[in-house]
Amino acid sequence: MGPLDGLKVLEVGGIGPGPFCGMYLADLGADVVRVDRPGGGVTAVDPRFDLLQRGKRAIAVDLKDPAGVALLLRLADRADVLIEGFRPGVAERLGFGPDVCLHRRPQLVYGRITGWGQEGPRAHTAGHDLTYLAVTGALHAIGRAGGPPQIPLNLLGDFAGGAMYLVAGILAALWRVRGGGPGQVVDAAIVDGVAHLTAMQWGMHAGGTWLDERGVNLFDGGAPFYDVYATADGRHVAVAALEPQFFAELLARLDLPADTPQYDRASWPQLRELLARRFAEQPQAHWAQLFADNDACVAPVLSMGHAPTDPQLASRSTYVVHDGVTQPAPAPRFSATPAELDRPPALPGEHTAEVLADWCG
Repeated sequence: MGPLDGLKVLEVGGIGPGPFCGMYLADLGADVVRVDRPGGGVTAVDPRFDLLQRGKRAIAVDLKDPAGVALLLRLADRADVLIEGFRPGVAERLGFGPDVCLHRRPQLVYGRITGWGQEGPRAHTAGHDLTYLAVTGALHAIGRAGGPPQIPLNLLGDFAGGAMYLVAGILAALWRVRGGGPGQVVDAAIVDGVAHLTAMQWGMHAGGTWLDERGVNLFDGGAPFYDVYATADGRHVAVAALEPQFFAELLARLDLPADTPQYDRASWPQLRELLARRFAEQPQAHWAQLFADNDACVAPVLSMGHAPTDPQLASRSTYVVHDGVTQPAPAPRFSATPAELDRPPALPGEHTAEVLADWCG
């Protein structure tokens, strides 16, 4: 099932953005085969709970053995997409770089995911999500005024700037192949993707409405009507009343004067203090109920444990329980070819015989 049903993807096992890309394609119906080293690779969790491996089949191949590389190339000959996340030059040294694979299968889409990219002074050095964010300007922009930069988990780099850009690039390249064009290499670098995600901020900076400082701008907590406030029970609510009509609704619901200025920066400290005092008067549940059915753009800040029970998310089954594990459902939704979870995370090498019979038999 799913819109990518019939697409064959070969994912050379790695960590972080490569597996997320493979998971996403599998969520949408692709037949994704993960190539593990014998014994499995590095993982941050028991393989049974590694949700980045859901929907895939797994085979074990020793890529340091010429026979293992030959087997990988046989599989690549039958694939529509190959994904690898090695440092630049490693796949070439092992014998399955893009030149070799595309020569054997000219319509192959060869997806590469790295932090720094395939060239440049840092290309061959190690890094992680945080170091990639650091050099793009994105990390500098996240945090409170006067405080240090704050770490946005590894969502912004590994998964948004890396994996999702690789997905987009692969699908664009496949569209070209479908139109009769050749296969090609998709070079997805996390630094490129994160920089691209900040396009709006760069435009605002050029136009004089975004300062290159932390915590003083419209979307970084600088504006009191776009911020997070503590509630009486030690929890928090998020306020995002950007437009004047939404701000007016916020004031009305909080029983604050309707003539309270919104975009007068000189009055922001007083407005922030006023909002902080008001939200601290009641527990989070009170505010969640008060703002549940209006346009004030206020929502409770929920933990992972509570998010699946949110009425909106529950109504859409945004989180599902599959094989006893609560996890996010595939996204987005498709009307004609709905995506479904069909396989739990594969154990290393679990489907070796099955895949060889299916793809090469």
